[in-house]
Amino acid sequence: MLQLMNCLTAFSLNLNMIYSKTLKEEKREELFENLKVDEEIGWAVDVIDPRELSAKMLKKNKINLNEISHESAMSLVKRVLDMGYLLTEVYVDTVGDAEKYRLKLLERFPSIQFVVAKKADSLYPVVSGASIVAKVTRDQALRNWNLDETSENMHRNFGSGFPGDPGTKAWLKHHKQLVFGFPSLVRFSWGTCNSYFKDGVQVLWEADEDGSSSKTGKRQLKLNDLGFTGSKGKSEDIESSGKGRCKFFQSCKLELLSHF
Repeated sequence: MLQLMNCLTAFSLNLNMIYSKTLKEEKREELFENLKVDEEIGWAVDVIDPRELSAKMLKKNKINLNEISHESAMSLVKRVLDMGYLLTEVYVDTVGDAEKYRLKLLERFPSIQFVVAKKADSLYPVVSGASIVAKVTRDQALRNWNLDETSENMHRNFGSGFPGDPGTKAWLKHHKQLVFGFPSLVRFSWGTCNSYFKDGVQVLWEADEDGSSSKTGKRQLKLNDLGFTGSKGKSEDIESSGKGRCKFFQSCKLELLSHF
């Protein structure tokens, strides 16, 4: 029997680990090293980039964070099965309704017995271990994160990445950009971000024909559509008053192509 250490929530700036958060970083690192040298324990993580999370959660057909987490967990189960292990039991810390989650897992993997529970990391040692692995992996990823942005006033004092952390809140406030948002390290779909853009610049742009849901095929999208709010203007989509396609496309002689 293999007990799968399900590190399904190693998300940048978005963890919900109860057991691991009660430990100091040094203790987590020590326990992690002990897990690494134990030949009877295997572990794996599924690290999801914040940009991927934002893209999925803010696209037209949105995928919520629970669903993303579920798919991540199932990808780890499949990874173990593909390695040839006989997997009979899996213990999971719930994301959303525990019973619905269990049935979802069982439907995908009917030969496995799933135990899904709230605060499973405080109930089952294997999930406690997974919690430590995920948290340490996340901390190490943040420490070694290569920032794509090169602004002179940027710094790496992220804090813990949790909404209530004064260090994290100070970092978000210091690094917000009223037009472009935050550095790519931050998940733009994170609800905590919204409060920092009450005075954000109202940005409008014209959608191309195929990207519009309006009858005329021409509309303007706002930054609100991507999760940000501005201090001026209404929240609904603003219909373009111009005729034909956007002047930018006309002047550049650009056309839509469905086949190359």
